[in-house]
Amino acid sequence: MLSWANRFGICCFMDSHHYVDEHHKYDCLVAVDAIKIFSPSENILSQLDNFYNENKDWIFGHLGYDLKNEIEGLLSLHINKIGFEDVFFFVPSIVISLNKNIATIHSANRQPRLIFEEIKKEVLGNNQSSSSKQIELQSSLKREEYLDIIKTVQQHILRGDCYELNYCQEFFAEDVFIEPLLTYSKLIEISPTPFSCFYKIENKYLLCASPERFLSKYKSTVFSQPIKGTAPRNANNALDEIEKENLQANKKERSENVMIVDLVRNDLSKICKEGTVMADELFGIYSFPQVHQMISTIKGELRQDVTFAEIIRATFPMGSMTGAPKRRAMQLIEQYEKTKRQLFSGSVGYISPERDFDFNVVIRSIFYNADNRFLNYLVGGAITFYADAEKEYEECLLKAKAIIDALR
Repeated sequence: MLSWANRFGICCFMDSHHYVDEHHKYDCLVAVDAIKIFSPSENILSQLDNFYNENKDWIFGHLGYDLKNEIEGLLSLHINKIGFEDVFFFVPSIVISLNKNIATIHSANRQPRLIFEEIKKEVLGNNQSSSSKQIELQSSLKREEYLDIIKTVQQHILRGDCYELNYCQEFFAEDVFIEPLLTYSKLIEISPTPFSCFYKIENKYLLCASPERFLSKYKSTVFSQPIKGTAPRNANNALDEIEKENLQANKKERSENVMIVDLVRNDLSKICKEGTVMADELFGIYSFPQVHQMISTIKGELRQDVTFAEIIRATFPMGSMTGAPKRRAMQLIEQYEKTKRQLFSGSVGYISPERDFDFNVVIRSIFYNADNRFLNYLVGGAITFYADAEKEYEECLLKAKAIIDALR
């Protein structure tokens, strides 16, 4: 099905890899071929509700990190080397949803049975070849530069400019060829995650192995599940359990997590009924192939008069990828990071005909432009005053391990 979807100039393939989650409505969703497109370059949110209200069908797409500029009146000067737009949504001509052993095909202009037969006849492996040479990854920062910047950020925290900041660094390769579908397949084989995504807009690709949910809506309830807190996996079961226990008890990781929980509660309180916003789960430990993560769940009941654009304005970008207070943290991110985040720490997701939605956090991802043959990925972590710069750097490499392995 994924190979078939890759035929189209625009496609979005989201796979939960069978992670059990009460908020996941679908095991897998595939959307291809755009009937309508929404991608304005300015006054985005003022136009978003019109697009949302006029199209009562499925809508898929993304929110880029730099939508923050419109929301908060900020500016970004770094170069967008991949080329994803700040916002892109599309109404697909075909949507396929999978739940357990049932596939449901929705199509605006084709017979579902013919689509099903077409997918069954898809020959796997067509036009799939790995890179013809070893990909030479470069870093936008030397290790010593990274350590110095973290110490500078901690001085901002000491002065009270912010109390937590998510700082990211870029690794990139120029003039490279990859087969995106094959690379994505390798990535999710190494690191299957509940919010993985193969997302393609013509020549631009997102190969995403994200474990994190940004925001989900079911009927009148909204959920957010920020991740803050990371520990390595261990092949020895007993030692692996110790890693989980140590993460659960780690005061630094818990303090980072609760700061973001408070930020998310504050965001949701702008759009939810008074007294309904609460932490449904605090400091939950979830295990993935590469790492253990500390995840909290915050939920609330939406006010009846709130629009989709107002929900996005109140909650985006997600606090787990900015820091707190959010606006000042984003100003410092722009000052000290060396590259444009573009779709990294943005979100990809869907809106259903029932007006429910689910959006991920774009992390643990490879970005690739097949036209200019530029590839990059970004990794980062939450910096507090008590953070150890050396350990933060090592955590970045840990988070990137699956990506590095997939690119070999």
